[in-house]
Amino acid sequence: MTKKWWHDKVAYQIYPKSFYDSNGDGVGDIPGIISKLDYLKDLGVDIIWISPMYPSPFADQGYDISDYYNIDPAFGTLEDMECLIAEAKKRDMYILMDLVVNHCSDEHEWFEKACEDPEGKYGNFFYIEDRKEGERPCNWRSYFGGSVWEPLPGHEDKQYLHAFHKKQPDLNWENPEVREEVYKNINWWLDKGLGGFRIDAIINIKKKLPYQDYPSDRADGLSDMSLMLADAKGVGEFLGEMNRRTFQPHDSFAVGEVFNEKEEELPDFIGDNGYFSSIFDFATTSWGKNDKGWYANERITPDAYKQCYFHSQKKIGDVGFYSNIIENHDEPRGVSYYIPEGDLCDESKKMLAALYFFMRGLPFIYQGQEIGMENLGVIPIEKIDDISALDQYQVCLDAGYTKEEALKIVSLYNRDNARTPVQWNDEKNAGFTTGIPWLMVNPNYTKINVAAQETDENSVLAFYKKMTALRKTPEYKETFVYGDVIPFEEERHNLMAYHRKADKDVLVIGNFQRERQSVTLPAEVENILLNNYPDIKLEGKELILEGYQAVVLEMKQN
Repeated sequence: MTKKWWHDKVAYQIYPKSFYDSNGDGVGDIPGIISKLDYLKDLGVDIIWISPMYPSPFADQGYDISDYYNIDPAFGTLEDMECLIAEAKKRDMYILMDLVVNHCSDEHEWFEKACEDPEGKYGNFFYIEDRKEGERPCNWRSYFGGSVWEPLPGHEDKQYLHAFHKKQPDLNWENPEVREEVYKNINWWLDKGLGGFRIDAIINIKKKLPYQDYPSDRADGLSDMSLMLADAKGVGEFLGEMNRRTFQPHDSFAVGEVFNEKEEELPDFIGDNGYFSSIFDFATTSWGKNDKGWYANERITPDAYKQCYFHSQKKIGDVGFYSNIIENHDEPRGVSYYIPEGDLCDESKKMLAALYFFMRGLPFIYQGQEIGMENLGVIPIEKIDDISALDQYQVCLDAGYTKEEALKIVSLYNRDNARTPVQWNDEKNAGFTTGIPWLMVNPNYTKINVAAQETDENSVLAFYKKMTALRKTPEYKETFVYGDVIPFEEERHNLMAYHRKADKDVLVIGNFQRERQSVTLPAEVENILLNNYPDIKLEGKELILEGYQAVVLEMKQN
């Protein structure tokens, strides 16, 4: 593997609407991000990915872009964005924007022009087909429910394809003119000093053409999009061209949102000459998911969680780097999802952090994760903002669940869980805004907030700072960044442990249960590098782990 500038970095995701509001309008903004750069630097962050801030009608929280060359007034100005890039650079930090080019907004000028003249140049920027009542080109289901086909505004005899919200028409990547426009925009931002991009839903840019139906899995007669994507071939031609024309010349960082990569394709995606620098490892977030709906999902167990990570690491080998997460803006809070119900505490939050953070790959921290922010729990349906949660609530009702049961089911997966404002202090609105927050604040902000944890050396925040510092310590950096991942006691129930081996042998071990566990270590301990408890019960090679205790140990080598 060729060593790259980003390999030893720690990354952080910002959901801008909910990070920090500088002007009291209830919405987070770019000046708010600038004001917190020193906080992020102190946390040990090097790379900051910010979810979309482009002009948008916000049908899907900014992932419906109406202008790729500007900033939405809700977040500030283009000058604010240029200032953020400059201020980050002063601190040796890199800013990533979201690249959302599977689709745009129906309010983008391209789509408006396509509606004016479906047979003209811009009609070919999208998937527009003739329409007859009661007939569809195919039975694909949108990710947000319902058919991917919608009547074209102003043309009842035409319809357009949208894999996501109906206000997000898919761009036709088969058209070279579309690709040229995308590359031009990417280079425009990179020339401004942007560090790179996180690439949204990118596998969807390749459709299986001509259209065809797939087996239905619900009463609506529609098929899950994953069936089509598994059948579509040739996305690499688009991705390779994009890399050669944009990321490669700028030596920028690009991390892809890729859900269904095949093992043999990994070198193409993230090898030395791959399409991207990295892709997210979604093994743990995808485990147990069911196409029928959230009600049919299976909750992941500690043993399944462990096997997801070990399988991913074995699969990727020395090919490249995954980007490792426990949560993001599309997932529930990791501590509320992966830690068994009733076991949430500072110790279990720190254990979960240590187990993912020291895996081979680039660790991503999602805003608020570093203080252990939690899910909202069950909230009234009228308070839910997430369009996918509202859709799944109806799916639950259609499947025969009561309103109370449906609410409880969606409460676990509701994307609002991760989108509530960051809890900065115990003052009104958690210190996020002096106005009315755009989304409800988690009521537990009086107990879980940055201000309280910054002065507590035993806090979750303090633990995250210790982890970032340890990963960057010169003595251990080679091991944590490039060392092999070798599972230890892989079959042991509710124990997750692995070696990181290079010039050092470091053992990361976590007791994934509330009961004690005794472990015989493979060698004597040279140094205790990290511990989420005040002390450690260790006699020779015998280690007794308290409930949810996690330790990082340097082992003696022969």
